[in-house]
Amino acid sequence: MKTDLQIAQENVMEPISKIVEKANIDPKYVEYYGSTKAKINNDIMTDLKDRKDGKLILVTAINPTKAGEGKSTTTVGLVDGLSKIGKNVMGCLREPSLGPVFGLKGGATGGGYAQVVPMEDINLHFTGDMHAITTTNNLVSAVLDNSIYQGNELNIDPTKVIWKRCLDMNDRTLRSITIAQDKPTNGVERKDSFCITVATEIMAILCLSKDLKDFEERVNRCIVAYTYDDLPVTIQDLKVGGALTVVMKEAIKPNLVQTLEKTPVLIHGGPFANIAHGCNSVIATKMALKLSDYVVTEAGFGADLGAEKFLDIKCRIADLKPNTIVVVATIRALKLHGGVSAEELGNENVDAMLKGIENLEKHIDTVKQFGVPILVAINKFAKDTDAEVESLKKWCEEKDVLVSLSDAWAKGGEGTIDLANKVVACCDTESHYAPIYDVNDSIENKVRTITQKVYGGRDVIFSDQAKEQIEKLNEMGFSKLPICMAKTPMSLTDDPKIVGRPTGFDIHVNEVKVSAGAGFVVVFTGSIMTMPGLPKVPAALGMGVDENGESYGIF
Repeated sequence: MKTDLQIAQENVMEPISKIVEKANIDPKYVEYYGSTKAKINNDIMTDLKDRKDGKLILVTAINPTKAGEGKSTTTVGLVDGLSKIGKNVMGCLREPSLGPVFGLKGGATGGGYAQVVPMEDINLHFTGDMHAITTTNNLVSAVLDNSIYQGNELNIDPTKVIWKRCLDMNDRTLRSITIAQDKPTNGVERKDSFCITVATEIMAILCLSKDLKDFEERVNRCIVAYTYDDLPVTIQDLKVGGALTVVMKEAIKPNLVQTLEKTPVLIHGGPFANIAHGCNSVIATKMALKLSDYVVTEAGFGADLGAEKFLDIKCRIADLKPNTIVVVATIRALKLHGGVSAEELGNENVDAMLKGIENLEKHIDTVKQFGVPILVAINKFAKDTDAEVESLKKWCEEKDVLVSLSDAWAKGGEGTIDLANKVVACCDTESHYAPIYDVNDSIENKVRTITQKVYGGRDVIFSDQAKEQIEKLNEMGFSKLPICMAKTPMSLTDDPKIVGRPTGFDIHVNEVKVSAGAGFVVVFTGSIMTMPGLPKVPAALGMGVDENGESYGIF
């Protein structure tokens, strides 16, 4: 069986100029990165402003296994399936983080015969957007610590610096460090910490900005520290907003690539959904909506994380109205939620799968609360048995839930034609999208609403620290912002070990902070961390370049 990398390497790509032409993009807005990648200048939106928006389709999922359930594969397959049935379609994906690429989960370009290419480039350095975000974030840290060292004109309390340095890598040793050690000329010694690049506020701002000017205004609002008098210090106070915008001038432009079947895809921005808001950029999404009749996008992890944030944060901020939501389910994940161990997921077990369906049922109920038409895509794996698939389809039919078997991994667009036709039918019905909470409600009530309506929990327990932080945010005028929950993706609860559809549980909030530039309040639950660690055997150990100059080991 060929690996994803082998399939991608054997594919003959169209020159990106052909994809530009297929997407009806005026070449004057195109900046080529070699022959297979391009950036699209946002100025194109001026020419497209009077064009009617296409239909917006969100792909989400149930709570996944550690390996992921093929949401990106389904997204790419659906893009190609829509193209095969004659629709003018574009995909909108997030950019992969190097952390999972070299860690455990892998990249984010799909899999099998439903991939975006050039797969290696996209999963590694691509057009440099991740590096630009990393540099931008760390420039803030450098200027901030330099300000403290050079007389501390802003009266910053070194113990109240909240802006973290970042690295686009899983490195647990950087979660808690001490900087400026050994001698005074190294700066003012203080405790510090790193987060992964995709968890930074710079990433969130990139993905929620409408243009470069909006980006600069947003970064200037970011709070980086507090003074000895407990007053906020912003990036505007550091006078570095202009420099940050210079660094991000190219990175703010969406990247155009293609699927294996030559369908246009915009890839831009890549926040994680467990510790950030989990959606690709507003700029790319809105651009695709003007360029095509159907836009397929995804939100990270399950509907309890990525979809909730897409619907409560991104759509609210960007004034987007989704037309259809596809919930991806896999037989193996349902068996996991039915009590089967990870080692036994390849064995047929209809009873366990039917028990685990309660997890899928909760995500269906969650999505329905937003008023958007829904269907279930069963992402087919080679070890799925006919009995398991038919039992799942029968359950969906009995629950009056539209369902389709997607075989995108093995067959590409051909394997998603039924799904594509059903998505088109869903898009032809009316969407009554609305967020599930009033943004003007209190922070506590908004968190409680998400807990009860999305997770199915009983209540929220706020730590003393969280209560104090909420009180401070209320005083500062940040209580009316949307909520970004930082929670494990493995469970509806804040405990990754609890699977299925639990009830009667509480969500434990440990910390609350504002992302004033992004425009939301981040709520940390359970033991969630913003800097992941590598597994015992990282994927990086199996990678290399052969004697022909070809990479191997990247999935």
